[in-house]
Amino acid sequence: MFNKIMKRGGRKVPKSEGNEPTVFSSAYRSAGGSVVSASNVTVNHASRPTAAAASPQPQTPLGSAGVTGVIPPIENLPLFRDVPVPERQTLFLRKLQICSIVFEFSDSLKFAREKETKRQTLVELVDFIHSGSGRLSEAVQEELIRMIGNNIFRCLPPTSHENTGSENADPEEEESYLDPAWPHLQIVYELLLRYVVSSDTDTKIAKRYIDHSFVLRLLDLFDSEDPREREYLKTILHRIYGKFMVHRPFIRKAINNIFYRFIFETERHSGIGELLEILGSIINGFALPMKEEHKLFLVRALIPLHKPKGMAAYHQQLSYCITQFVEKDFKLADTVIRGLLKYWPVTNCQKEVLFLGELEEILEATQSAEFQRCMVPLFKQIGRCLNSSHFQVAERALFLWNNDHIVSLIAQNRNIIFPIIFDALEKNMQGHWNQAVHGLTANVRKMFLDMDSELFEECQQKYIDKEAKAKSQEEHRQMAWRRLEAVVAAKSSAEDMVLVN
Repeated sequence: MFNKIMKRGGRKVPKSEGNEPTVFSSAYRSAGGSVVSASNVTVNHASRPTAAAASPQPQTPLGSAGVTGVIPPIENLPLFRDVPVPERQTLFLRKLQICSIVFEFSDSLKFAREKETKRQTLVELVDFIHSGSGRLSEAVQEELIRMIGNNIFRCLPPTSHENTGSENADPEEEESYLDPAWPHLQIVYELLLRYVVSSDTDTKIAKRYIDHSFVLRLLDLFDSEDPREREYLKTILHRIYGKFMVHRPFIRKAINNIFYRFIFETERHSGIGELLEILGSIINGFALPMKEEHKLFLVRALIPLHKPKGMAAYHQQLSYCITQFVEKDFKLADTVIRGLLKYWPVTNCQKEVLFLGELEEILEATQSAEFQRCMVPLFKQIGRCLNSSHFQVAERALFLWNNDHIVSLIAQNRNIIFPIIFDALEKNMQGHWNQAVHGLTANVRKMFLDMDSELFEECQQKYIDKEAKAKSQEEHRQMAWRRLEAVVAAKSSAEDMVLVN
């Protein structure tokens, strides 16, 4: 009996279930709306949710796999140039039906002929739209977007850290995942891009199909580990933002939500850099005076993006966005600088170097009034960086004095700034281990001397008095410890004598 049970439990999967390519829209519905088959249900990975999982499955294209999952014969259709112009729309629809079949690419030898036929058909569709051969009817556009959705909206594979279970893995050290289905996906993305940018595409009609749901599912794909896919997504979303003005507030809000989840929950997302690139272009086009909505986005989303450990992966794009805000509205400089100080790294020296580089770009666009509001906490932090035992941090902080605009701001407020950082400069001169830092400190010190010799001498005298006072206090502390040790020793000796007697 046990052997019979084991044989039943270990039965082989039929070819129609296990050896056939997956079709995205394989759930068939009866007239009453109930699902007849779910043989190709895709299970979402728990930590890689996509909007496609929550959205209803697109309708099954004609000629795709049935209940058994078998790929139907793919007929060889004529080229567009070989049919009369009035018949091209119908031919376009038939080619879309072929391209709606989604193959499994884990085995490149399976259905090789069908895959190549689909690839060539996709190329023909791209060429047809790119050539501007005529406006597509609304029915064709609807089927086109459905076909594109069938191909690109899918469950993303688990990341490498999810496969290994190592939650502490560094995202920068993980190898990029290259999707084996990219030979088809690339052409589908190219087709979507050509459709969006085409002058023949009527925005009023297209927005019915490229709607909020479509945009949201497109944004979910930015978490793809394949950099080639993220690059296409970046270009397409940027074009959609430019062409479909009605979607602009929704896109900005959806990107905000991605950032919030990344900052405060997961700290893992593959497409933060690409999303920031899109936002950099959007911020550049903001009209003045800037809306309150945009300022809140800066404070609530962009500045907190300095918090995650893996910030280095997207810091260049983030720094560009932040600087764009300050250049657009110089009054935001104080808000941005205080935000940087709030998230200033304590133990991560590489992040600290990045912060100092970004700080220089922000100060370059800062006016005197805003500088005065934040200069005290700012230069207290710079003073700590000057004394950092990590030579790159100290060196990068000293490089701030190579910027003429920053030196000008410091000179205007030297009565406040000199006393704050003078001690840090003197400590570097007396004991920093790195010779390059020692030399740069000497140059900054000489710059201060040349700028205001009287103030320099006053600060130096205060430093000498402070050091002398500190030395005296240390001597008194040591004397107190010695007296305490003597009392303890005497008491211990007396106790020993009592025990001996």
